[in-house]
Amino acid sequence: MSKKVFIRTFGCQMNEYDSDKMVDVLHAADGYEKTDNVDEADLVLFNTCSVREKAQEKVFSDLGRIKHLKAKGVKIGVGGCVASQEGDAIIKRAPYVDVVFGPQTLHRLPELLSTQRQTNKSQVDISFPEIEKFDHLPPARREGVSAFVSIMEGCSKYCSYCVVPYTRGEEINRPLDDVLLEVAQLAGQGVREINLLGQNVNAYRGTMGDTSEICDFATLLDYVSDIPGIERIRYTTSHPNEFTPALIEAYAKLPKLVSHLHLPAQHGSDVILAAMKRGYTSLQYKSIIRKLRVIRPDLHLSTDLIIGFPGETDADHAKTMKLIEDMQFDNSFSFIYSPRPGTPAASLQDDTPHDVKHKRLLQVQKAINDNTHALSDAFVGKTARILVEGPSPRSRAESPELMGRTECNRVINFAASTQAMTRLPGQIIDIAVTQRMGFSLRGELALTDAPELAAA
Repeated sequence: MSKKVFIRTFGCQMNEYDSDKMVDVLHAADGYEKTDNVDEADLVLFNTCSVREKAQEKVFSDLGRIKHLKAKGVKIGVGGCVASQEGDAIIKRAPYVDVVFGPQTLHRLPELLSTQRQTNKSQVDISFPEIEKFDHLPPARREGVSAFVSIMEGCSKYCSYCVVPYTRGEEINRPLDDVLLEVAQLAGQGVREINLLGQNVNAYRGTMGDTSEICDFATLLDYVSDIPGIERIRYTTSHPNEFTPALIEAYAKLPKLVSHLHLPAQHGSDVILAAMKRGYTSLQYKSIIRKLRVIRPDLHLSTDLIIGFPGETDADHAKTMKLIEDMQFDNSFSFIYSPRPGTPAASLQDDTPHDVKHKRLLQVQKAINDNTHALSDAFVGKTARILVEGPSPRSRAESPELMGRTECNRVINFAASTQAMTRLPGQIIDIAVTQRMGFSLRGELALTDAPELAAA
């Protein structure tokens, strides 16, 4: 009987990717299989994120809830960015934790667990061993039609509010050949959509074979687009300072590159952007988007916004609201600034009351939700092209449903026949959109030449 691992993932898509790789590493080394039931797990891992306030306290609270599992021999591990920040302090406060490892050392997890079993002592490894992590990962395993591929680690931007350079290290790029091999392996397993991942993904500069040549991000997109089986390409998270003319031109050359972009703005005020050490102005950000929308008029845009950064005035906030109006953001990850220990911004004076920040956040979220709903309403009565991912979460035997995504990341659910449930996943098809349902859409198959796939 195979051993089971339960992983709870916090934070960004980089962490989601890392959690998948933990499963791959543990499966290859010790035969572990993933479980969603913590009570049947032999190993429980928390893959943590330190972006939000009180992240460390959240981790210790969650650890306390599973401490009782130790009595039946369950091993407990803490990985990710909080692990990288706290290190040995986690063991001092929660001595029942067996292993602590950082984002760059997840590949050493089987070794750490083995040493812990032999010595009966907690193991900690939060080092930054350059590109070694990728060299030691087993071949990609994936069930489904969409997959993430990490192309780089870390960040060298050092924005004043951000802990990432301290928890994930400086930017390290995977060689081009390694990235393309992983994408090709995934395509061979039926993956049709690739999402290239990096903390600062468009800063990618990878070595090309045994040459001294360096591949930039726009060139990488070109290579990935040529891999048979890959029909859609996404990427996250990008930085405005790395949005080169070649990357903008890629939207004209590569039809597989989706008309959806997540480009963090963080704020609309140049004063605040300078205090954040973002390195661009609001006008420069808008200029990138305007150039892209000349090429792709249907481009949908999502972003990150920090509300209530130290020194933010009503006038600064108004500029963020103006940016939202001008850019028509489709979605955003927006939250109130919280100081992260060890970052330059943590020492800045902050006189704005929390209730003022909260009101500003609600204004931002309402404006973007209004945009989202308006853009969704525009789909109704039209035909949308989706990549079918699989059964809808609400699918039942008596009323089977499939779901898929548009290029702009809209989820569309639709009724399907039993035959369609097996034949359509992985296919790109047309759907007649009939209704907006909150943040998703409903539709009907528009396959006039294949009526047998319609709902029974």
